[in-house]
Amino acid sequence: MTKRLLLSYLTITVIVLLLLELPLGVFYAQRERERLAADVEHDANVIATLYEDDLEAGTPLDPVAADTYEDRTGARVVIVDVDGISRVDTGGDVPRDFSTRPEIAVALDGTRATGTRTSETLGTDLLYVAVPVASGGNVHGALRVTLDTSDVNARIRSFWIALAGVAVVVLVAVGVIGWLLARSVTRPLRHLTADAARFSSGDLTVGDQRSEGPPEIRTLDDTMSTMAHRLDGLLASQRAFVADASHQLRTPLTALRLRLENLQSQLEDQSSPAIESELERAIDETGRLTELVTNLLHLARADERSLGSNVDLRTLVVDRVDTWSAVAAELGVTLNGPESTDGPAVDVRAVPGAVEQILDNLLDNALAVAPSGSIVTVRMERSADIVRLSVVDRGTGLSDTDKANATKRFWRGDVSTPGTGLGLAIVDALVSSCGGRLVLDDTPGGGLTVMVELELASARSGGAHAGL
Repeated sequence: MTKRLLLSYLTITVIVLLLLELPLGVFYAQRERERLAADVEHDANVIATLYEDDLEAGTPLDPVAADTYEDRTGARVVIVDVDGISRVDTGGDVPRDFSTRPEIAVALDGTRATGTRTSETLGTDLLYVAVPVASGGNVHGALRVTLDTSDVNARIRSFWIALAGVAVVVLVAVGVIGWLLARSVTRPLRHLTADAARFSSGDLTVGDQRSEGPPEIRTLDDTMSTMAHRLDGLLASQRAFVADASHQLRTPLTALRLRLENLQSQLEDQSSPAIESELERAIDETGRLTELVTNLLHLARADERSLGSNVDLRTLVVDRVDTWSAVAAELGVTLNGPESTDGPAVDVRAVPGAVEQILDNLLDNALAVAPSGSIVTVRMERSADIVRLSVVDRGTGLSDTDKANATKRFWRGDVSTPGTGLGLAIVDALVSSCGGRLVLDDTPGGGLTVMVELELASARSGGAHAGL
């Protein structure tokens, strides 16, 4: 908006300058040319009176007056008799026949002739004035004065340059003043835009600074602040309810599982296989329900926006890979990843505890779908100011539709396998709370690659796309 306002100011200024300076420049040029023509015509009439008697009497003409005028002005003076034969010519030999020249012919007819023509020989424009030399109504000859217009053209050109300079100065001044004015006008809108962007990212905190500007802007700011307060309160209440409900449900669920297991041990020798099967299923269902409640609690905590801190991603990845290696070995899967914390730290901005949960969920999912004898790989790559953490498996993978739905809560691609459908939803929420991005892609040759992009807190070593 600032640029549009500035452009409108400059456009209006250009239009005003054109409306003022173009007529002024044209008027100045026309006035200078007319003044020059009038001066030359006046001089031609004066010189003509000096030669009037001699032309009438047919006596030889003295060229001194014409030569003096040429020395003073640089103009060429030609005086012809009634037949158009030159008697005085300050720029050529005499006699010569000028009767075929249009301006001479007009002057011999008793009429003044004025105009401008281009001289190819001199390479410039010439002003000519031809006046009749007459007395008592009889024309005795004609006098023509031609003058180079380079001086007047130079003055006109200088005037146009001055006008252009004034226009540039005005445009620069309007540009600076317009930019400052536009910035002051749009500053409240920029603040509102920044607040709206912050609200859309999930940060509903409202600062103490009040918006400046007209009453409409201040009213809009108050409305947005009130909306943010209410939304923050509603979301906090929702998260608190989910967390409290999940926490309260875990205790009775654990007690129910223990009672069922105790009942199972007491009925081992007395119950029928059908009863034992039903007890086993009930215990499994309580386990699944406990896992679901635990994941809901994790998800509620993941939705909370807390301040990030610097964590060493390399150390966390090495620790989690080492922890999950035993589980992978039991499943007959090889888990590859960084094996040592030696080397420079890779600090990223993340919510405390979020990276560990992200890795646990991704490794749990990858090992659950990885075929026996396959390899699950954890790798890190740095590019510019971000770190890409990837977990690559060789499972069945996901279709494009399934990738789009995978981060939705309670979505499960394969309902035949145990799970709550909250794993990737928790990962997505945790990654968002860390200011990162979650990407699902196909593994070349089959499988799924889950990539997490996190912002680097500091890049103390390595270059772009350097393996970590």
